[in-house]
Amino acid sequence: MTTVKIYLLGKFEIMVDGKSASRVLSNSKKGRMMLEYLILHKDESIASSDLYEVLWPGETSSNPESALKTLVSRMRAALGKFDETLGRCIVTSRGAYRWNGDLACTIDVFEFEELCRKLSRAATMNSATEEKFEKALSMYAGDLTAGSDGESWLVSRSAYYHTLYLRTAYLAIRLLKENKDYAGIIRICRRALDVDAFDETMHLELMEALVKTNRSNEALVQYRHATNLHYNYLGMRPPEKIQNFYKQIIQADQSLGMDIDSIRKSLQESDPTNGAFICEYAIFKDIYQLLMRNFSRLGNGMFLAIVMLSSSSGQTIEPLVLDGAMRTLLNAMIGSLRKGDTVTRYSPSQYALLLPSVSYETGRMVLERIRNSFYRQCVDSALTLSYKLGPVEDT
Repeated sequence: MTTVKIYLLGKFEIMVDGKSASRVLSNSKKGRMMLEYLILHKDESIASSDLYEVLWPGETSSNPESALKTLVSRMRAALGKFDETLGRCIVTSRGAYRWNGDLACTIDVFEFEELCRKLSRAATMNSATEEKFEKALSMYAGDLTAGSDGESWLVSRSAYYHTLYLRTAYLAIRLLKENKDYAGIIRICRRALDVDAFDETMHLELMEALVKTNRSNEALVQYRHATNLHYNYLGMRPPEKIQNFYKQIIQADQSLGMDIDSIRKSLQESDPTNGAFICEYAIFKDIYQLLMRNFSRLGNGMFLAIVMLSSSSGQTIEPLVLDGAMRTLLNAMIGSLRKGDTVTRYSPSQYALLLPSVSYETGRMVLERIRNSFYRQCVDSALTLSYKLGPVEDT
């Protein structure tokens, strides 16, 4: 008996008795698209006019049915030449086309969907359930028919399976968390982030599981990776929950059983560098609150500055160019600021600075020094540095 396996997740491939029909499918883009559509609507008869609109959207033809018949005939012939059984995969009925329901085959998207539906009722994680979760999540090799040209009919269906995958992964993580199986959570999160690198929940669950297993250094690496993804690829600050998780990571290894000499030594060793203090935005906000308390109590002056890079032409700066320029700008600030100053990356193209115990004129001189230092180091003349300076209190 002929064994037919069809894969649509991450790729479109038809296997017949272990042999791939990919060469046949690659010979006709329209033919491949037609097969994908009929397979995904395998329980429906698609009217000729509707199928023509799917394959030739917005196009007009004096004889659309003839064009469609020619395409179907060619695909049947090509598939039949590869395998006689496969040549009967498209059937015609009363001016409509459909996938041959009598053709014995397995289709990954429907197996995946059914398995996820059954797992949605899982209340606990045991060995049998874990095996099913593993099977379902491993079946998802990527978004629907990766490599297609983003046909409109494909987008919503692809989003549905993508969401179903993430929902199933979230459930598996919740059940594993109840069992304190953090190794299992780490494994699922890493795989899920290969599918959706920007999923906030997966980043948070992975970092938390790493902290729970005393792998704070790995959690910090993951945090850096998540923040860089948002800055360099999305052009935006990471979600607030990810920013705030930084504090949880750095506190994870702290011990309460230290004497004052040990604490003093630890504090002295924690900041061996000169220049401004560079920190994540979550820490920057805490420092701001602390300095504001001192500001109110002692009346010390403090200014907030924003330093920004932009394109002289007004065009969007390429992410890699911007990232390199921001590193150059950070070096310029480190060399121009004092130890009491604090710096954080506020957005992909902006740094925020806290300048305590300065006047407006002194602060402006510092920012001009940063500007001059940056222009000396930066070789890209198309970039412009601008800044704003103001007191921390709105006057």
